[in-house]
Amino acid sequence: MSISSFPRLLLSLAQPSLLAFVPLIAGVAAEAALAATPLTEFEDSPKVVIDEAWQIINREYVDDSFNQVDWQALRQDLLGREYTSKEAAYGALRAALQQLDDPYTRFLSPTEYADLTEQTSGEASGIGVRLERNSQTGAVAVTSVAPGSPAELSGIVAGDRILLVDGQSTERLTAEGVLQQLRGNEGSQVTLTVSRDGGAPRTVIMTRARMDLPTVEYSQKTVGGRPIGYIRLIEFNANAPAQMADAIGNLTEAGVEGFVLDLRGNPGGLLMASVDISRMWLQHGQIVRTLDRLGNDEAISANRTALTDLPLTVLVDSRSASSSEILTGALRDNDRATVVGNTTYGKALVQSLHGLTDGSGLTVTVAHYYTPDGTDISSRGITPDVEVGLSDRQRRELFSNPALLGTDADAQYLRAAEVLEQTILASQTRPTTGASRLGLINPAE
Repeated sequence: MSISSFPRLLLSLAQPSLLAFVPLIAGVAAEAALAATPLTEFEDSPKVVIDEAWQIINREYVDDSFNQVDWQALRQDLLGREYTSKEAAYGALRAALQQLDDPYTRFLSPTEYADLTEQTSGEASGIGVRLERNSQTGAVAVTSVAPGSPAELSGIVAGDRILLVDGQSTERLTAEGVLQQLRGNEGSQVTLTVSRDGGAPRTVIMTRARMDLPTVEYSQKTVGGRPIGYIRLIEFNANAPAQMADAIGNLTEAGVEGFVLDLRGNPGGLLMASVDISRMWLQHGQIVRTLDRLGNDEAISANRTALTDLPLTVLVDSRSASSSEILTGALRDNDRATVVGNTTYGKALVQSLHGLTDGSGLTVTVAHYYTPDGTDISSRGITPDVEVGLSDRQRRELFSNPALLGTDADAQYLRAAEVLEQTILASQTRPTTGASRLGLINPAE
């Protein structure tokens, strides 16, 4: 079926607090109501948002029993209350959604909705850093810096610790909380106090800028004297397909003989980003199948637009989820790649995102998905073809310093490179139809 058949299907991330989506069709919440009381009766009341959310879930939620909750009675209860503020209504709506026992169907405040749509748009107004809280030291540290960003121009590098943002300590904030403080209107200023390698703190004043968020990192490596490409995909945002195409193209032109695609720690993102990227690696075959509550069974397949047929190994771990699992499942079930690492997260649900009239939002689980072989990976994940474990210490050291990923300090990468070398050697004993000298796909094949 065509891409346009899935205009409103998106994938959630594994962690509900860090879900990533893009806005859907404007005004979707204003579609015809399914219950007797019209929204206009409430005028500017907080009940408008409550009823919008109720209508959307009533219309789309994947479980038509609503987890055995009387959804009609719940609506009457919510609309029968009096709310002193929007925040009170938001709290009541969140409590009602918890009865569905689905962490991926949730209400988003206007700030959360704006952050979510900005993240998955692949653009942001900020200083251009990624952050992580070190599980050992508790410090919020920079894990990567976008080229040409305000952070890079101010001398911020990966590993720097952020101590204060506009004079406020980061000690009790999550990494996401610090990122929210760093975001702001383009042209506005933010003051950071940072330290490096335990040195004396220094203060930096930066002007926020609008920029693309890098989500693909790549480099050329060597295994057994052979050049290979290493590509790390951080998340499936709107810019991920274009960045992935650039990575594949540049590495192929450089003469690599195969690829290691690193999806470790990638919690997912946009459904169509995973489909588009799958099609870059896969010339033929099904990518994913979805099933909604009405029994509509839809499949998306490759469309003869692959960019390369060079040997491929995929790296995954327990934090590879959702869109990562769609891509991994598509490549493995079609015998396109060998999967190395740890069993993946196991999230096989699809969400849609809706903007509500007051700027808040709602994510709703609308379908289950299955890999091309018909496997339901819910709560089970994808077991790698070659399992490579890491100790807790190895994992902490590796992911607290992303510069070590894809190096000799990365045991999982080293094993993936070995597997890739074996695949390259095996492929050289077989005829390669439809591929050029550089491994580029001939569209006619």
